[in-house]
Amino acid sequence: MALDVDLTASSDAGIWTDAEPLLCCAVVPEAPNVATFSFVSPSGRQFRYEPGQFLTLELPVPGGTVWKTYTISSSPSRPLTIAVTVKAQADSVGTRWMLDHLQPGMTVKATGPAGIFTLPRSEKKKYLFISAGSGITPSLAMTTYLYDRGTDIDVSFVHCAHRPQDIIARQRLEQMASRVPSIKLFFIVEEDDPHRVWTGLRGRLNQLMIGLIAGDYLERDVYCCGPEPFMDAVREMLIGLGYDMERYHQESFVAPVKKEEQLPEHDDVVPDEEAKASVAFTKSDVTADCYETDTVLAVARGSGIVIPSGCTFGVCGTCKVRKTAGEVHMVHNGGISEDDIDSGYILACCSKPIGAVEIDI
Repeated sequence: MALDVDLTASSDAGIWTDAEPLLCCAVVPEAPNVATFSFVSPSGRQFRYEPGQFLTLELPVPGGTVWKTYTISSSPSRPLTIAVTVKAQADSVGTRWMLDHLQPGMTVKATGPAGIFTLPRSEKKKYLFISAGSGITPSLAMTTYLYDRGTDIDVSFVHCAHRPQDIIARQRLEQMASRVPSIKLFFIVEEDDPHRVWTGLRGRLNQLMIGLIAGDYLERDVYCCGPEPFMDAVREMLIGLGYDMERYHQESFVAPVKKEEQLPEHDDVVPDEEAKASVAFTKSDVTADCYETDTVLAVARGSGIVIPSGCTFGVCGTCKVRKTAGEVHMVHNGGISEDDIDSGYILACCSKPIGAVEIDI
C-alpha cells in the first residue's frame, strides 16, 4: 500500500507530538513472534526523542482498548521515522494484535516519547550494554545513535537469547560492528538452532564471561535491560566484581520509568569493606574476625583451615562447604546447584560473610 505522506517536506513541518497519530509504514519480522513496526507522521513532521526512551501505544484490541509501552528501537539520529520492536509472549494481548493485524497504512494513537533510561547528552563514555530477550531494544537504539554520531564510539554489546534464531536485529548490529571496530558484539545462547552451527558463547551470562568480554568493565557505564530475574542476576554479578553501582543503569520491561523519583529501590546486598564480620569453623573450634569483603576461603586460609579449592571463581565447586548459621553474599558462576544452596551449602571462594557466620568444617 502506498502511503500518502510527503517526507520531502518534513524538515519544514515541525516536530511530531502525540496529538497526531502514527502512520505505520513498515513491518519487518525479526525473530519468532517478534517484529519491528516503523511509523511516520502523516503530516511529515520529524521525531525528536532520546535513545532509550519509550512510547505508549493505544491498541484497539477486541474487547476494548489496551495501552502498551514499548521502547523505541530506532535512533533519533534518523528522525523521519520512529520504530518499536515488539515480542509476543504466551499471554500477550496488545502485542499479539499488533503482530496479527497492524499493517502499513494503518494508524495508531501514541503518547510520549518519555523515559529517563537514556545516554548522557554530551559526555563521551565507554559503555557496556547488557540485555536479554526483547530487552535488546534500548541497547539497539543507543548503539545506532552512537554509530550515526560517528565519533569516539566505545561499546561492548552483550545480548543473551534462548537460541540464535531469537537474537533480535542481529544483522543490523553486525552491519554496524563490521564498519566500526570499537563496537564489539557478544551473543550468548542457551541452546543451538537445529541443524545450524553456532560458534559463539553458550550458557548463561556469568562473572567469568563479563571479564572475558569486557576486561575493562570497571571503566564502563553499564546499561542493562531484560526480565527482572536477569537484571537482578546482573546486579549481583557486578556487585561481586566490585563494580561502582553508581554507574549502573537499568530499565524494566514491566514498569518503564518516566521520572527519576520513580526509580525503584533494590534490596541489593553490597559487602562493606569497613564492616566487620566473623567466621566460625565449628568442627575446628576456630573463630576468625574479618571484613564483609573477605571470602570465606580467604578467612579459612588465614586461620590455618584447609578447604580444598580449585578455580577460586565459583565454577568448579571444589570448595563447597555447609553453612550452619548466618548469611553470606555469594555470587557463583555455575559451580553449585540450587538444591545445594537450599540445603545450606555455599562455595567458600565466592562467599563473603555478612555479620557472624558458622561453617561446618
